[in-house]
Amino acid sequence: MTITDKIAKHYQQSISGELKKYHVDEWDTDIYYRTTYPLKDEAKVLELQAKGQTIEALVESIITKARDKDGKRIFVETDRVKLMNEADPLVVVRVATTINNDRITGSQASIAKE
Repeated sequence: MTITDKIAKHYQQSISGELKKYHVDEWDTDIYYRTTYPLKDEAKVLELQAKGQTIEALVESIITKARDKDGKRIFVETDRVKLMNEADPLVVVRVATTINNDRITGSQASIAKE
């Protein structure tokens, strides 16, 4: 098995795992997400952050990564306007942070125990 085969195998295992669930009380809904995403999805978020557009990057994360229990996206591009202008900023930040940092938080917790 080549190194690229190993990389692809690891990635497929990461994205095929069970979806995580986060309940957003204020929105009375469950948002499902994975702990990893394709680089093309992450690139959009990183590009916005590099431009100093932090809020836009958070909204992009939610639009791109938030799923229903069946793994289908729950937001479409046209939802961006509502998320940017009609959603509680604190809730948007909390949801995006949860989706983006789940894996990091888990790693930090395990490191703290060691």
